[in-house]
Amino acid sequence: MKTPSGRECPHFFGDYYRGRNVEECRLLQLHSQIWSPDLCKTCPVPDIARANSCQYMQLKVTVARPFTAIFQRRVQVTAFCEKSKRDVAEPQIGCGECHELPFEFEIKE
Repeated sequence: MKTPSGRECPHFFGDYYRGRNVEECRLLQLHSQIWSPDLCKTCPVPDIARANSCQYMQLKVTVARPFTAIFQRRVQVTAFCEKSKRDVAEPQIGCGECHELPFEFEIKE
């Protein structure tokens, strides 16, 4: 579903049926974080979901203010792979074990 910022996110839910106006981020709700529509502008989760659809990767999100209180709140994401049982450094790419890269071409002279 499209977020208030206009990007597709698998964790955003909006109920507008018959005049309702219920919007929520179910990923933030799962981790007991408070959601507001301004978080969707800078949230990295839609980009991660578009780049990597690994079924074993679990995302953990927190809402924090980087550095000082003058900056707006942002969503920070950490990922864990259940198959390889380790933290994922770059969630857009994945752990590297679940989905092997295709073979390499080798040019011999």
